[in-house]
Amino acid sequence: MDFFTMARFFADGGYRGEVINAVKNKLKHIIEVILHTDGKKEFIPLPKGWIVERTFAWFESYRRLSKDYEYQCKISENMVKINMIRLRSMIFQLSYLRYA
Repeated sequence: MDFFTMARFFADGGYRGEVINAVKNKLKHIIEVILHTDGKKEFIPLPKGWIVERTFAWFESYRRLSKDYEYQCKISENMVKINMIRLRSMIFQLSYLRYA
C-alpha cells in the first residue's frame, strides 16, 4: 500500500507574511494562499476555496469542535489533530476497500 505525503497546503488570504515563511523554512512545504478578487461586483468562487470550507464542515460534525468548549488553545489544537487523523483514516480505509 502506498502512503501519501502532503507537499502543498492551501491557506486563506489572512495567512500571509511570517506564517508562510515559517512553514517554508521549518517544514519545507509550499503554501498556496488563495486570495479574493478585488473590484468584482459579481460572485466568483475562490479557486481551491472549497477544500478549506469542506474541512471546516467536517470539523462541525465532531462534537468537541462544533463549539469552543476548551479553555486552553493547546487542547483545541489537539482536538483538531485527532479529528483530522480520524477523517484521514476513514478516507484511506474507503480508498483501500475500493481498490482491494
